[in-house]
Amino acid sequence: MHFRRILACWATLAIAGACGRGEPSSAAGAAPDGGTLVIAEPGDADVLFPPLTVSIVGHQIADLLYDHLAEIGDGMQTIGDQGFKPQLADHWTWAPDSMSVAFHIDPRARWHDGVPVRAADVRFSLDLYKNPKLGSPVAPLLTNVDSVSVKDSLTAVAWFHAKTPESFFNIVYQLWVLPQHLLDTIPPEKLATSEAARHPVGSGRFRFVRWEPGSRLEIVADTGNYRGRARLDRVIWAISPDNNAAFTQILSGDADMLENATPDQLKAAAGHAGLRPFLWPSLQYVFLGMNFRDATHSAQPSPYFADVRVRRALSMAIDRRAMLRNVFDSRGAIGYGPFPASLATADTSLRLPPYDPAYAAALLDSAGWAAGANGVRAKNGKPLAVRLLVPTSSAFRMSYAVLVQDALRKAGIKVDIDAEQFPSFVAKQTAGNFDLVLAGYGTDPNAGGAKQNWGSTAVPPAGFNYLHYRGPAFDALLDSASSSFDPAKAKAYAARAYQAVADDAPGVWLYDVVSFGIISTRFHMPAMRADGWWQHLADWTVPADARIPRDRIGLGAPKP
Repeated sequence: MHFRRILACWATLAIAGACGRGEPSSAAGAAPDGGTLVIAEPGDADVLFPPLTVSIVGHQIADLLYDHLAEIGDGMQTIGDQGFKPQLADHWTWAPDSMSVAFHIDPRARWHDGVPVRAADVRFSLDLYKNPKLGSPVAPLLTNVDSVSVKDSLTAVAWFHAKTPESFFNIVYQLWVLPQHLLDTIPPEKLATSEAARHPVGSGRFRFVRWEPGSRLEIVADTGNYRGRARLDRVIWAISPDNNAAFTQILSGDADMLENATPDQLKAAAGHAGLRPFLWPSLQYVFLGMNFRDATHSAQPSPYFADVRVRRALSMAIDRRAMLRNVFDSRGAIGYGPFPASLATADTSLRLPPYDPAYAAALLDSAGWAAGANGVRAKNGKPLAVRLLVPTSSAFRMSYAVLVQDALRKAGIKVDIDAEQFPSFVAKQTAGNFDLVLAGYGTDPNAGGAKQNWGSTAVPPAGFNYLHYRGPAFDALLDSASSSFDPAKAKAYAARAYQAVADDAPGVWLYDVVSFGIISTRFHMPAMRADGWWQHLADWTVPADARIPRDRIGLGAPKP
């Protein structure tokens, strides 16, 4: 069967599986909650501490172990508090001037060690997130939250600098509430490497069991949780060195789920009766980023990409749509700018540098990078030779690395591929130890989330702006977008902010992440939220007659 026909057939099943199979039927053997989900994961967590994690697995663990004051609804409405549901706070009350909101903590809420959650934990968490000694990349998104005061043991009052349409969203979506009694004696600068960060204690419907880096990460249902027991008994991430090794675990039955499947893997799995695809929405996008700083001397500008002519030349030397077809066949989604197209404020009509190799060559000539006899351009005796950082955990980005290398070779740019396993990739990206990087960014469901990736205040260690891009026009326009109560005006300001970044050409916008995963047909999944397939994982089910004693196969018994 041709891949497009396979994809169309599987897509129908995926949508049905994601949206129409929320509960097991009695014919399927409905039974009390239980069962184990094993996720084949081609990448480990970086750290299990919510304010500092940047990895996908790290975010998954944070979302499952910890709670917010309130939970955003599936519609991802970020204006006001409509659509938000109680979580740690069972209700809240606004001040008449909307400059503060009082959250009443659910008196049943407990940390996983049995200690009650209190308003002081909320105050401690905000202070820690904003502490420069911690260096949380989330801090730039909490700038409008002035402070939290404790009215009584169960009432935390959040105070804002200004009345904005997303004041509530900022405090509840960005802030995971952390246990003060376990963290307040640890210096903020040492938290990332502390035992508390390796053995997290949250208040969510799952609790932490073990983390064996590079091998296994396990959580289990918190049976006495104030929000109700998770319906699965436990979830295991079986860490693999790459996507192909993870896929092998799916085919062998040693794992139940692969969250990102390549077209070839979808074809191979289509013949297995016990597997089905699932399509999950995403707020992620992938781009080729150019470091504005010298990779080996971070205090100095890049000898290549400090010049906008070089950045634009590189953009124009890359045929984005041809690469998309090469890697994704018919299921890719082209990138339109520094945002995913699914974002409410996205503008898919931005002016981007077109594919034009001849004009790219002229730009490099004008910047002084002359063509050499060996095919590599040079300037003042220095060759135009760069290193491209890419994670081995992403089969898609690995494929793109080879295509980018070939395209830039034709433009006279020598590219050496620096392929790293995910922990090393994160370390090098954070340290700025790269010239080019195939980066994947996930954004929040609002315009202001872009500040964390592209804002001048988000240069590490304060945020995820690993390129050290600084655009005053972008900063000002994004602030205007975030402060407007008029959705149309907010989108217009955001579009101008995105265009400012596009004009500076710090990256080549390659593709939006449209992900097909593969999962065992034993599992029943509620509808998925755009900010993560795992958001409703506590409500996944597997019929009793379809459960597998996971300690007897594949992974073996857990290590003590």
